[in-house]
Amino acid sequence: MFGKTMNVEQEMKKVESEAISSIIDKSMTIKGEISFKGKARIDGTVNGNIDGEHLILSESGRINGDINVASFNCYGMIEGNIKANMLTARKSCSINGKLEAGSLTVEPGAALKGEIQVAVQELKATEKKTAPLLAGSDTK
Repeated sequence: MFGKTMNVEQEMKKVESEAISSIIDKSMTIKGEISFKGKARIDGTVNGNIDGEHLILSESGRINGDINVASFNCYGMIEGNIKANMLTARKSCSINGKLEAGSLTVEPGAALKGEIQVAVQELKATEKKTAPLLAGSDTK
């Protein structure tokens, strides 16, 4: 367990040091699907689903849609479901929706409303290991 925590911390430092390749300014409103590689920051409003690698939602940012990313650092407001390997809910954020994360960090003051599933990767790995055993025992 201690080794896993160190891996998450190392991965977070790596993501934080990466340069932001795309910015949606706070004066912008986007309607539609967004797909990206690298690191993106949203200061404005997005009405639609987002699929990408590393996402930062600033305090002025708002998302109305679902998010599927490797890492999500949330300071703003989101109405929608989130799937992320690493999710950090900062003290200023407000999340309303279902959360699925491999690693979840919540700062005091963050507002979360909805269903939360953490360590989803471990659960999926366990299901894959046990499923063939059950299927084999049912056929005999």
